Amino acid sequence: MRIYVAGPLFSAAERAWLDALAARLRREGLECFVPHEQFADNPDPTAEEVFRIDVEGLRAANVLLAWLDGPSVDDGTACEIGVFSELVSSGSSDHLGIVGIVTDLRLERRRHHAGGPGMNLFVAGAIACVGTICWSIDEAVAAIHELARHRTGAAAGAGA
Repeated sequence: MRIYVAGPLFSAAERAWLDALAARLRREGLECFVPHEQFADNPDPTAEEVFRIDVEGLRAANVLLAWLDGPSVDDGTACEIGVFSELVSSGSSDHLGIVGIVTDLRLERRRHHAGGPGMNLFVAGAIACVGTICWSIDEAVAAIHELARHRTGAAAGAGA
């Protein structure tokens, strides 16, 4: 199972959080594509290189795990959500869904007071159409494993 780990990556703290998340997923036996890892040998990539490599990562992934924390969803993450939502919607059995993860108390409070996801509704809708938004790392990992079970079950059913 290949997971594309999306999220803001512009500060050392953001990269460290994504690295820790990917390490957790890898301990779970999942293969991870983490965008900033792809450029370790190229610290100054062009926009075209970033787009090409990241789209290849999205196309090769089974699940997009999108970190949604912050006052607004990171614009690159929102773009990755849109692309992957369309890959899932295209009917490919390789692209299983999107799991959004929120750990930001600001969003949690907005979700409870407003009754919605606490974020841009277009982004939330792109996720909801093909996946789910989770409110902890444990919940997100469980959602990924559920998508894997669904894939395994569908493959078994197709072979019967």
